[in-house]
Amino acid sequence: MPVTQSNLDSLYRPLWLTYGLVPLLAGLDKFFNLLTDWPKYLSPWIAHLLPVSAQTFMYAVGVIEIVVGLLVLTRWTRLGAWIAAAWLVLIALNLITLGLFDIAVRDLAMSVGAYTLARLAEIRQESPAAVPASALRTSRA
Repeated sequence: MPVTQSNLDSLYRPLWLTYGLVPLLAGLDKFFNLLTDWPKYLSPWIAHLLPVSAQTFMYAVGVIEIVVGLLVLTRWTRLGAWIAAAWLVLIALNLITLGLFDIAVRDLAMSVGAYTLARLAEIRQESPAAVPASALRTSRA
């Protein structure tokens, strides 16, 4: 199947919604703890280094996640996706210190999805003149 703008959009849109809405909603939940008790996912050795309580730190995390979600959902999708990819790796590293390897693996896989969104956003941002139609169509290998 040839690669067309429509095909790229069919890949881009679900990732765009996922990496826009999930950080936004998870960030909001850092203030309400409805989904879980977020401070329990903070490694004790990291919490010990903080000048604030674990919950206060989670408020800051929530703000960052809300900003990332908004970046993804606006014209700064690429930037937001790159931040999300790095952020998810950092979250996974924190989870590894807690022995939560299953959740860490999930977050690493989500990081790959955010990376993919960032790359797709880069392709979409290139002007049509810079990306000839022939570059969007490939034959089967």
